[in-house]
Amino acid sequence: MSLAQLHYTSASASAASADDGGGARFTAVSAGLPTEVLAEAEQLLRLEPPADAPHRPTTDQLRSLPEAFSFSALADGGHLLARAVACAGPSSGPGTLGFHAHAVHLPAGTRLPDDALPITAWRSPSWASTPPAGGAPERISALPASAAFGPEALNDFAVSRSPWLAAVFADLRRVCEDPAAGRLVLVERHSADVARWIALASAVLPQDDAHRLTFTTYTRRPAHSPHQVVGVLPQDAPRADGPGAQALRVHDCAGARPGEPVDDAWAETCARVWRNRSPKLFRAAAELPGGPFAAGPLAVTALCAGVPLGPGERAAAAEWAAERPYALDEDRTHRLTDALTDPDIDRTPRELAAVARLLTALDGRAPAAVTASLGALLVTEAVYGGDLTVAPPGRSVFAEPDGERVAAALVDALGEDLRAELATGAPVAPDAAPGRSVGRTVQLLRIARLLDVDCAELLPGVVRRMARALLDEGAGDCARVLLDLLDEQFDVRTALLGELDRITPDHPRAARRLLADVALPFTGAQALPHLRMCAAAPDTGAGEGDRVKLLNTVVRAGGMSPFTEPLVLRTAVGLVWGDDTPTAGEARLLLAGSTSDAHRTAGTWSALVAAALGAPADDTDAPELAHDLLRGFPQEIDARTRGALHLLEFARDIRSGAAEPGWAERARTLCAGAEPVEPGPRAQAFDALAGRLLAPDRPEAELYAFVHSDDPDLIAAYGGAARQDAVLARLRSDPAYVADCFTVWSAHPHAGPAWGETRAALLAEVLRPVVRGLSADEVAAVEAAAERAGSSRTVEAFRAWNRPAGLRKRLGNRLAARVRRS
Repeated sequence: MSLAQLHYTSASASAASADDGGGARFTAVSAGLPTEVLAEAEQLLRLEPPADAPHRPTTDQLRSLPEAFSFSALADGGHLLARAVACAGPSSGPGTLGFHAHAVHLPAGTRLPDDALPITAWRSPSWASTPPAGGAPERISALPASAAFGPEALNDFAVSRSPWLAAVFADLRRVCEDPAAGRLVLVERHSADVARWIALASAVLPQDDAHRLTFTTYTRRPAHSPHQVVGVLPQDAPRADGPGAQALRVHDCAGARPGEPVDDAWAETCARVWRNRSPKLFRAAAELPGGPFAAGPLAVTALCAGVPLGPGERAAAAEWAAERPYALDEDRTHRLTDALTDPDIDRTPRELAAVARLLTALDGRAPAAVTASLGALLVTEAVYGGDLTVAPPGRSVFAEPDGERVAAALVDALGEDLRAELATGAPVAPDAAPGRSVGRTVQLLRIARLLDVDCAELLPGVVRRMARALLDEGAGDCARVLLDLLDEQFDVRTALLGELDRITPDHPRAARRLLADVALPFTGAQALPHLRMCAAAPDTGAGEGDRVKLLNTVVRAGGMSPFTEPLVLRTAVGLVWGDDTPTAGEARLLLAGSTSDAHRTAGTWSALVAAALGAPADDTDAPELAHDLLRGFPQEIDARTRGALHLLEFARDIRSGAAEPGWAERARTLCAGAEPVEPGPRAQAFDALAGRLLAPDRPEAELYAFVHSDDPDLIAAYGGAARQDAVLARLRSDPAYVADCFTVWSAHPHAGPAWGETRAALLAEVLRPVVRGLSADEVAAVEAAAERAGSSRTVEAFRAWNRPAGLRKRLGNRLAARVRRS
């Protein structure tokens, strides 16, 4: 096979420079090359020297100038492999700077002889630095590699570029996978180092990608280069804010070391293989199944060869092996597991999860020594690593004598620490996350069962802490493993459900939230009335619907009557009302539905008392409820609360006519004993007293005592009651009631300032507007009623009070004059 060649030379380096005006032209071309190829090649072969290159370089200066070695894709699917170097004019001495490019054309679908990679032709002895004599290129059948890329030379270069390896390989992967990902720009002081980078890249790439990778070791204008990998000198490195910078992935290998980590397992593994001077592993990994750029095959190959990898790469190896448990022979499986179970490395959750999947894939397929070592790793990490996502392996991984020996060694190493944490709840894992006690306890209990560590005497304390944590924290992401534990360990399930049921009456809504997250199994013989109630309770807000009916429904769901298990009342009240207080009417129904003994045992009597004391002033159920509470809970109610309930009972007795004499004094005494008294009981008692004293059939002695008490609060309540719609309506319709109110409100002018202010305001603001609205006949009826109830002086006083304002003033003046004359 003869390679088609092109020689392209600037005029200053040509023997015919005087004739062509100093341009650049093809000086030799193999026959048969298409014109289109020549047109494209002319744009690709030009060499622009560095900005600081001398115009008339010496021989040494020429050698120091960069060499543009490139592999370019052509429009017809073919490729152009070329070498362009700077050169001087006449060979007799230094001359004007020019360049000479020598290229070979590879038609579409062809590669270099012997399937050689393009980069291997760097500095091949077959490249020419001057045009061929006679204008015809000599035949070339191959481009033999030079000694520049010997194994040790590349290894040394890779080690010297260690900080940049992973980042460069990660971007190399991107530009190969996505043509729109931009170009990879390598900044080096020498174009030969860029060529070495391309040699490193060609070794790590899949073969097809390595043969297609386009590159140039030197250019002045990377943003305009058509190549995937571009080499530039430091002075030509593109700026981050320069034109086209967003399409360039620049790595300044001549500058400061990069500090950012690379999140690419394939690139990291490639970097570690090169640092370990083991490029032969790339070829070995290519024989394993896996897609292009898959990290798994290379990571497995590296671990089996003893190359240390990071957690991300180890995880990729374990994940790949878990998907293909038959891809590795027994020897490599042993070596892989030995690397994964190295005790001197730190592991991430992802790596541990990958190891667990690998163990599942190998269980029953690999020898017990292999599965037991992986199982021991997971168990040890679970106990000491503090990662709750690490699930204990199955018992089968410790089968056979080899596995049993490993399990026994684990018990010796971990048993006491495991028991200590279960006993105290204090984690032995230094990195244990706070607030995850439920998941941690589940994890340790499962490990204890796996290793047959006896924890029977610890179980009561364990389930007590676990039950409280479940109600405080909820199941969260531990729901599935909790159910697995309860399914695996019947003794734990019985003890935990029993403890949850025992403490649920004090935390019913927390229990309901827990059961909404995880469906705890109630299929056994345990009664569990409180948990069953929580499971049946609808998630409705307080104040919605008939809550007493809902309470009865919830109680029935528990399967136990409050008479046999009074605590179901506490659970039900907590579920239905939560932090709210029942209304007084609801509380009366609750008290009637169960005995006071049941409420006393359940502790719900306090909610009934709160319902009475918190009821508004117009709640007619509150006084009746207070009466029942005073009879039902005489020992439980403290003195202050008893005083407030007596106020409500007093209001009940006033309204029913059962109150003993001395109403005003009784109301004042009860209020003083109930301080700080709630607004409802105080208003109930005062309003009931005021309403009774506003009635025509009031006891006059009670009215007299009330007026002369001069209690501002009592008298203010009377004034407020007199302004209510019911009183105003009666005043408008009953002349006798008008006369009665006038008589009372005109009396006792010297009883005290509170009464004086209130009666004057009632006469002016309540009675006068009513009387002014009466007809003459109605006013006459009022006067007649006043005369019947009182005397002629009462009628005269009413008439004087009811005269127009001017007349009242004149009469007042005459009366004053008479007083002065007398």
